[in-house]
Amino acid sequence: MNWRKKVPRRSKTASLNTTDTRAYAAKAEEYLEAAKQDLKDGRYNAAASAAVHAGINAGDAITGALRGMRSADADHGRAIDLLDSSGKEGKEASRQLARLIPLKTKAEYDPGTVPRSKAGSAVKSASRLIEIARRLTTS
Repeated sequence: MNWRKKVPRRSKTASLNTTDTRAYAAKAEEYLEAAKQDLKDGRYNAAASAAVHAGINAGDAITGALRGMRSADADHGRAIDLLDSSGKEGKEASRQLARLIPLKTKAEYDPGTVPRSKAGSAVKSASRLIEIARRLTTS
């Protein structure tokens, strides 16, 4: 038996400049457009997957704008934590991203299908994240 205590590891982050932050916002917009089209065309797995990626990129744009960094951790929960600690806008964004991340595995790796209702909710959450990113990255 291993008796060593688990030491919490520090989150990995990467610094972002304004150009990087805007690039993440642009990627988020592109993924959102794909998610909307996939939803309209009845491709619910693809819609959910694209919405998740839109949300992740929007989250990076948001923390880039607010803190000059993004999560570089393989655990997407760390991106949620970073958003949550980034003021009022970050807290709202963290709630939206927390709704999206659980769909990633189902949409991309599991054999089951994402239902239309969940895909639609994912697109709405991604849209909300992108609205926040737009406010913070366009001046």
